[in-house]
Amino acid sequence: MDVEYIGKLNKQIYSCVMNNIALDDVVITAERIQHIIDRHPMDYERFMSYIPSIISEPDFIIEANRPHTAVILKEILADGEKFKLILRLRVESDPADYKNSVLSFWRIGDTTWDKALRNKKILYRRT
Repeated sequence: MDVEYIGKLNKQIYSCVMNNIALDDVVITAERIQHIIDRHPMDYERFMSYIPSIISEPDFIIEANRPHTAVILKEILADGEKFKLILRLRVESDPADYKNSVLSFWRIGDTTWDKALRNKKILYRRT
Protein backbone atom coordinates (compact mmCIF):
# COMPACT_ATOMS: atom_id res chain seq x y z
CA MET A 1 0.00 0.00 0.00
CA ASP A 2 1.37 3.42 -0.95
CA VAL A 3 1.70 5.59 2.14
CA GLU A 4 2.80 9.21 2.32
CA TYR A 5 4.24 10.61 5.56
CA ILE A 6 2.40 13.80 6.65
CA GLY A 7 4.08 14.77 9.91
CA LYS A 8 3.57 14.39 13.64
CA LEU A 9 0.71 15.08 16.00
CA ASN A 10 0.91 16.32 19.56
CA LYS A 11 -0.31 13.40 21.69
CA GLN A 12 -1.12 15.83 24.51
CA ILE A 13 -3.61 17.74 22.31
CA TYR A 14 -5.19 14.55 20.94
CA SER A 15 -5.51 12.96 24.38
CA CYS A 16 -8.91 14.72 24.47
CA VAL A 17 -10.08 12.04 22.02
CA MET A 18 -8.32 9.14 23.74
CA ASN A 19 -5.34 8.77 26.00
CA ASN A 20 -3.69 5.64 24.64
CA ILE A 21 -2.44 6.96 21.27
CA ALA A 22 0.38 4.61 20.31
CA LEU A 23 2.56 6.91 18.18
CA ASP A 24 2.77 10.45 16.84
CA ASP A 25 3.52 9.87 13.13
CA VAL A 26 0.68 10.65 10.72
CA VAL A 27 0.31 9.23 7.21
CA ILE A 28 -2.12 9.28 4.32
CA THR A 29 -2.59 6.36 1.94
CA ALA A 30 -2.86 6.60 -1.82
CA GLU A 31 -6.40 5.21 -1.52
CA ARG A 32 -7.41 8.04 0.85
CA ILE A 33 -5.81 10.65 -1.43
CA GLN A 34 -7.91 9.28 -4.29
CA HIS A 35 -11.02 9.37 -2.04
CA ILE A 36 -10.40 13.07 -1.31
CA ILE A 37 -9.76 13.88 -4.98
CA ASP A 38 -12.94 12.02 -6.02
CA ARG A 39 -15.23 13.59 -3.42
CA HIS A 40 -13.71 17.05 -3.06
CA PRO A 41 -12.27 17.95 -6.47
CA MET A 42 -9.51 20.55 -6.35
CA ASP A 43 -9.28 20.63 -2.53
CA TYR A 44 -6.44 18.13 -2.31
CA GLU A 45 -4.30 19.75 -5.01
CA ARG A 46 -4.96 23.31 -3.82
CA PHE A 47 -4.78 22.80 -0.08
CA MET A 48 -2.81 19.61 0.66
CA SER A 49 0.13 21.68 1.94
CA TYR A 50 -2.08 22.76 4.87
CA ILE A 51 -2.65 19.21 6.15
CA PRO A 52 0.44 19.10 8.44
CA SER A 53 -0.47 22.38 10.17
CA ILE A 54 -4.15 21.39 10.46
CA ILE A 55 -3.02 18.29 12.36
CA SER A 56 -0.26 19.92 14.42
CA GLU A 57 -2.20 23.10 15.29
CA PRO A 58 -5.94 22.35 15.24
CA ASP A 59 -8.36 25.15 16.13
CA PHE A 60 -10.97 22.63 17.32
CA ILE A 61 -11.28 18.90 17.76
CA ILE A 62 -14.90 17.82 17.88
CA GLU A 63 -16.43 14.50 18.75
CA ALA A 64 -16.57 11.97 15.92
CA ASN A 65 -19.19 9.29 15.46
CA ARG A 66 -16.50 6.59 15.22
CA PRO A 67 -14.11 5.32 17.89
CA HIS A 68 -10.44 6.39 17.82
CA THR A 69 -11.28 9.22 15.43
CA ALA A 70 -10.73 12.98 15.63
CA VAL A 71 -12.69 15.52 13.61
CA ILE A 72 -10.41 18.53 13.25
CA LEU A 73 -11.49 22.05 12.29
CA LYS A 74 -8.92 24.63 11.26
CA GLU A 75 -9.10 28.11 9.77
CA ILE A 76 -6.11 29.18 7.70
CA LEU A 77 -6.20 32.92 8.29
CA ALA A 78 -3.81 33.84 5.46
CA ASP A 79 -6.27 32.33 2.96
CA GLY A 80 -9.51 32.92 4.84
CA GLU A 81 -10.34 29.24 4.25
CA LYS A 82 -11.78 26.74 6.74
CA PHE A 83 -11.09 23.02 6.69
CA LYS A 84 -12.38 19.81 8.17
CA LEU A 85 -10.08 16.81 8.50
CA ILE A 86 -10.92 13.32 9.75
CA LEU A 87 -8.02 11.57 11.49
CA ARG A 88 -8.01 7.93 12.62
CA LEU A 89 -5.78 7.57 15.68
CA ARG A 90 -3.74 4.42 16.23
CA VAL A 91 -4.26 2.86 19.63
CA GLU A 92 -2.16 0.22 21.33
CA SER A 93 -4.73 -2.50 20.60
CA ASP A 94 -4.50 -1.88 16.81
CA PRO A 95 -2.33 -4.11 14.60
CA ALA A 96 1.36 -3.17 14.69
CA ASP A 97 1.37 -1.84 11.12
CA TYR A 98 -1.43 0.69 11.77
CA LYS A 99 -0.52 4.38 11.83
CA ASN A 100 -2.38 7.59 12.65
CA SER A 101 -4.00 8.18 9.29
CA VAL A 102 -5.88 10.94 7.47
CA LEU A 103 -9.24 9.52 6.36
CA SER A 104 -10.63 12.60 4.64
CA PHE A 105 -10.07 16.33 4.26
CA TRP A 106 -11.99 19.15 2.62
CA ARG A 107 -12.65 22.86 2.60
CA ILE A 108 -15.86 23.92 4.36
CA GLY A 109 -17.94 27.08 4.43
CA ASP A 110 -18.97 29.22 7.39
CA THR A 111 -22.36 27.52 7.72
CA THR A 112 -20.84 24.03 8.02
CA TRP A 113 -18.18 25.35 10.42
CA ASP A 114 -20.79 27.03 12.65
CA LYS A 115 -23.10 24.00 12.56
CA ALA A 116 -20.29 21.62 13.56
CA LEU A 117 -19.34 23.78 16.53
CA ARG A 118 -22.97 24.23 17.57
CA ASN A 119 -24.12 20.62 17.21
CA LYS A 120 -21.09 18.54 18.17
CA LYS A 121 -19.28 18.16 21.46
CA ILE A 122 -16.07 20.23 21.41
CA LEU A 123 -13.22 18.15 22.84
CA TYR A 124 -10.42 20.67 22.27
CA ARG A 125 -10.27 24.38 21.58
CA ARG A 126 -7.02 26.16 20.75
CA THR A 127 -6.39 28.95 23.21
